[in-house]
Amino acid sequence: MTDTALTARSGAARAGQRPDQRPGQDSERAARQRSSKPNGQWKIDGTEPLNGNEAWKQEDGGLSVRERIENIYAQGGFDSIDPTDLHGRFRWWGLYTQRKPGIDGGKTATLSPEELEDRYFMMRVRIDGGALTTEQLRVIGGISRDFARGSADITDRQNIQLHWVEIENVPEIWRRLEGVGLRTTEACGDVPRVILGSPVAGIAADEILDPTPQIREIADRYIGDESFANLPRKYKTAITGHPSQDVVHEINDFALVGVVHPELGAGYDLWVGGGLSTSAHLAVRLGAFVEPARAAEVWAGVTSIFRDYGYRRLRNRARLKYLVADWGAEKFRHVLETEYLATPLPDGPAAEKPTTPGDHVGVHRQKDGRFYVGATPTVGRVSGDVLLQLADLVEAHGSQRLRTTPHQKVVVLDIEEDRVDSLVAGLEELGLYANPSPWRRSTIACTGIEFCKLAIVDTKDTATEAIAELEKRFSPEGGTGAPANELLKPLTLHINGCPNSCARIQTADIGLKGQLLPDGDGGQTPGFQVHLGGGLASETREEAGTGRTVRGLKVTTKDLPDYVERVTRRYLAERADENQSFAEWALAAEEEALQ
Repeated sequence: MTDTALTARSGAARAGQRPDQRPGQDSERAARQRSSKPNGQWKIDGTEPLNGNEAWKQEDGGLSVRERIENIYAQGGFDSIDPTDLHGRFRWWGLYTQRKPGIDGGKTATLSPEELEDRYFMMRVRIDGGALTTEQLRVIGGISRDFARGSADITDRQNIQLHWVEIENVPEIWRRLEGVGLRTTEACGDVPRVILGSPVAGIAADEILDPTPQIREIADRYIGDESFANLPRKYKTAITGHPSQDVVHEINDFALVGVVHPELGAGYDLWVGGGLSTSAHLAVRLGAFVEPARAAEVWAGVTSIFRDYGYRRLRNRARLKYLVADWGAEKFRHVLETEYLATPLPDGPAAEKPTTPGDHVGVHRQKDGRFYVGATPTVGRVSGDVLLQLADLVEAHGSQRLRTTPHQKVVVLDIEEDRVDSLVAGLEELGLYANPSPWRRSTIACTGIEFCKLAIVDTKDTATEAIAELEKRFSPEGGTGAPANELLKPLTLHINGCPNSCARIQTADIGLKGQLLPDGDGGQTPGFQVHLGGGLASETREEAGTGRTVRGLKVTTKDLPDYVERVTRRYLAERADENQSFAEWALAAEEEALQ
């Protein structure tokens, strides 16, 4: 794709230019859209910063801080770090200060970031498409062991997060990562975050098309590019060519979903404007078909709209989802095609309903006759030692490739049939289950109060204990009902430590939002608000939906297993038939049945 291909018609300039350099601004539209109080839309209101966050981003962009980290802060230590760099620009390189141990959730909203933070960092290793080699995995494991107290979490964004990182060690960590083709560039911040990609890209027998070339082109061309290093807020991308729609595309800012056009062949259906947090918006289809050769151009166009028209005045209104909600699909597509693309996009078909799960857990045949094996750690938690042993195990079974998934899973590729059973057994010894119970398979959890400054309650340990208890209660030995593996369809249980929904609580069968609840003695105890019946398009659901919140339905951490067991057994007893999903039942049930 050349610069000419990025040139918009009607006098619009290259997508890579700053908006105040663009010729041919549509003054009539700008006047029509301008409100009495500007929203900070660069192409309408100009680029003058309207808040402190926008000011420092323009004064000195986030990408610039790397030089100071390497040459000043790594030598001077934590106390030498400029506060704006620490709480702002560091994010552009995948670094957040982590929560100081011992601060309870009741103080999350009352203490300043300086009071909440420790002198250690969470570091997010960016893994576009979730694609890893055993060499890369071994390097991450070694970094965890040497510099992160053995910590490692697989996230629901296909990244790996490390904790306890000291600023003095960051340059050496970067050296090791970049030596094997990994990076932390723009893993956080107001930038294009990691690109979610199908974990079975290029190997699945039922794949529509392989999105790997498109993911690589976008990542290679635009990640670390100053043109897109100052967006209004974070920007999330997802691309899949698999019919299971395995990249949670409905909750991303930009998404491409594999479809077959009746005349143009395999390509993508374009979605924009998804996001959850405290105000959930599902992405909308633009009805446009994107040929693979144009994927990077279209990505740059949509990202440029966000940069140029996104709302920058208020941080809580700065995500692309708000612009899409205000404009609607028709206007968004018109602006994309007339101002940012060389030619319009053809209309295209919608993707069909998935027929298989998108987490890829279990043993599956590849298109080349070999097998891939999807395994689940418990709520994404692993360790440096586990990563090192996993690299050894995969290589011992004749492979050097694996993938992380948007469901906190690991997929090992390229296994010969006669070695599958041995691999599955070895994975289980590492706490990675290819045949997990429905609870272990479908429970995810965010970082929680252990490390996150925004969290109110614990999540990882809470989820781990709940899984073990539910497995016991639903086992044949429990003697109280259907064993776990006979539950027709696994229930998704998502546990979040605060309202921000990193664990996607609005799109789970049972979503739990962390908060403090009265303990009956005048104090407070950790607990959750319960959200029921959400979900994304899947083999059990025609389209995505954010479910329901029942007024007053809250559960303490202590009572969590009791509640999940109770509502699950009620579903099993009251569902219309064995094909009715939990979400279908929960959305139709009387409130009393959900208590």
